[in-house]
Amino acid sequence: MRPRVILAVALLATAACDSAPDELLVSSAASLTDVFAELETGFEREHPGIDVVINLAGTPTLRRQILEGAPADVFASAGQADMDEVEASGLISGLPRVFASNRLQIAVRRGNPTEVEGLADLAESERLVGLCAETIPCGRLARMVLDAAGVNAAVDSEEPNVRALLSKIAGGDLDVGIVYETDVTAEPEVEGVDIPEGVNRVNQYLIAVLAGSSDQGTAQDFVAYVLSPAGQAIISDHGFASP
Repeated sequence: MRPRVILAVALLATAACDSAPDELLVSSAASLTDVFAELETGFEREHPGIDVVINLAGTPTLRRQILEGAPADVFASAGQADMDEVEASGLISGLPRVFASNRLQIAVRRGNPTEVEGLADLAESERLVGLCAETIPCGRLARMVLDAAGVNAAVDSEEPNVRALLSKIAGGDLDVGIVYETDVTAEPEVEGVDIPEGVNRVNQYLIAVLAGSSDQGTAQDFVAYVLSPAGQAIISDHGFASP
């Protein structure tokens, strides 16, 4: 009797392993948090045997992880430079594709308690000002905007990614910062002040299958889904512009 019980348990364990979904690891820029959560759900609905796992961080952190050999199937980058570096290292399969774009916006707490009216207010020392670190796309673009406007911002805090900056503004640790328009839309405790069109910057998002992916076919399917009408509709619903 005992051998049969052992065999039955072994068979159940094997069946459980066989039925477990395959994982697809997507390394995605932090500013894509909400939209990629919905893309994950949509893709899994169409591919029930796949479990999409999203690894979120600032784009330079993701690039460094990939270059150092961390496992990933797909890379979604907030900007060209980091994708170019991964591609130059021979770690991209095929060509990266632009799948969305975004603009910057000044972010303040709901109600704008410090009465920020524009970029010039970021130069006033009585306000607590935050920017993304210069090494990440949001930070580079914010400094380009400030330079174009001739504003020397009195920066009190530099954050590792756009969601960390947004969280500090929403929580009252900072009065004002520069993030993406989509991040302002996604955070109910924050509102936006527009940046003049003449000095604002557009950020493009790129996606690519990584050469080290253990499931190239599924990775290609995910990229195709992001670029498909269904994927682009989700991206648009979250406030991103078309490529």
